[in-house]
Amino acid sequence: KQELLDIPLWGRIAERYGLIGIKRTTGAAALRHLQRQAHAARAAGRPICLFPEGTRVPHGERPELRSGFAALYKLLGLPVVPVAVDSGRVSPRNSFLKRPGVITYKFGEVIPAGLPRADAEAQVHRAINALNPPAGDGLGGPA
Repeated sequence: KQELLDIPLWGRIAERYGLIGIKRTTGAAALRHLQRQAHAARAAGRPICLFPEGTRVPHGERPELRSGFAALYKLLGLPVVPVAVDSGRVSPRNSFLKRPGVITYKFGEVIPAGLPRADAEAQVHRAINALNPPAGDGLGGPA
């Protein structure tokens, strides 16, 4: 999000390394900006990392994917490597307190380019939640 690029020093470094700032409050203009920047990144041969839920989510929650994921998936015609991360257990969203622990990343199977939107979204959603059991299932999610 654009607010991160507005942080003194860190923002300049992030921009220099190619991070794309998104002003989510600008709606469709934000998506157009994201599309232009993603095309430029692809043309430069840079990888594109996208958080399809839009932000960190509390551990145990599984929100729907944001529309920007499907738009970029279709527009760029690139395969997707989904990544599950369980950092919400030790670094909860909207909390200054951090807990000790290990953050795990799990890389899912490559999702090929060109799938119908619903299929691509379902596969990504399932894969990015591989380390995030639904709330109340007894596997570590909040009750």
